[in-house]
Amino acid sequence: MSLEKKDDFDHNAWLKTKDLTPIESVFLTTLVFLDRRLRIVDYLELLENAYYKVNLQMPKSHTEQYDLDNKFWYWYPLYSLGFFSTLAYIVAAVSGALLGFYYEPSAVGDPSTAYASIEMIMTELQFGFALRSIHRWAAQIMMAAVFLHMLRVYFTGSYKEPRELNWLLGIILISLSMVFGYTGYLLPWNQLAFWAGQIGVEMALATPIVGEWAAQLLFGGFTLGQATIIRMYILHVFVLPFVVTALIALHIGIVWVQGIAEPH
Repeated sequence: MSLEKKDDFDHNAWLKTKDLTPIESVFLTTLVFLDRRLRIVDYLELLENAYYKVNLQMPKSHTEQYDLDNKFWYWYPLYSLGFFSTLAYIVAAVSGALLGFYYEPSAVGDPSTAYASIEMIMTELQFGFALRSIHRWAAQIMMAAVFLHMLRVYFTGSYKEPRELNWLLGIILISLSMVFGYTGYLLPWNQLAFWAGQIGVEMALATPIVGEWAAQLLFGGFTLGQATIIRMYILHVFVLPFVVTALIALHIGIVWVQGIAEPH
C-alpha cells in the first residue's frame, strides 16, 4: 500500500447506481467529500495493513490454539479492569487539572496557604466540593482497579512469555500510582497530610546509606515545611502525570501489539 495519488474516480456516479438509505447516502457522501481532500481511506488502509502485519508475528492466543472460544466467559468482565483503571485515571487527571486553577500550594513562609485554598474550594467555590470528591474517588477507584487488574493478570497467567515485559511495566505503573496517591494525599496540608508526611520522612531516614539524602531531596529536610509541600506539588502536578501517561500509553500499545492473553 502506498500513498501515491490514485486516478480520479467518479464517486457521485457510483453512488447513484446504489440503492442506499438516506443515512447511508449521507454517510458515504460525507466520507467521499473528506476522502477527496484528506485521503482518509488511504490512511485507514495503511493502519489496517500495519495492524495485521504486526499481529501476524505473534503466536496464536490460547483460545485460538486450543479452540476454547466461549469456554471462559466468566472471566471476561475481569478483562475490563485495565480499561476501567485507565478511565478512572483520565477522570482524576481532568478533575485534578480543574482543581489546579484554584489550588495554591503555599505562600512565602506560610505552608498553611495550601489548607486555606482547599477550604475555599470545598466551601466557597461553586461545585468545588463535588469536583474535589470526584478527584478523590477517581484516584481511589483507579488504585483498586489497578490492584485487581494485577491480580487478574497473575491468576490467568497473562504475565508469561511473551508478555513478561509488560508485566514488569505494570508493576512500575502500580508503584508510581501509589507515589501519585501519596503526593496528592499531602497537598491539603491538614492533620492527616502532616502526619503522613512525617511518616514518609521517618521512612526515608531509615533507609540505609542514602536516607538523609533522600529525605532532603523528597521532603526538603528532616522536618516538614514549605519545601515539603512544594516538592509534593511539583511531583504530583508536573512530573508524575507525564511519566505515568507515557507509561500507560506504552503499556496499552504493547497490549495492542501482542493481543489479549486469555485464561490459561
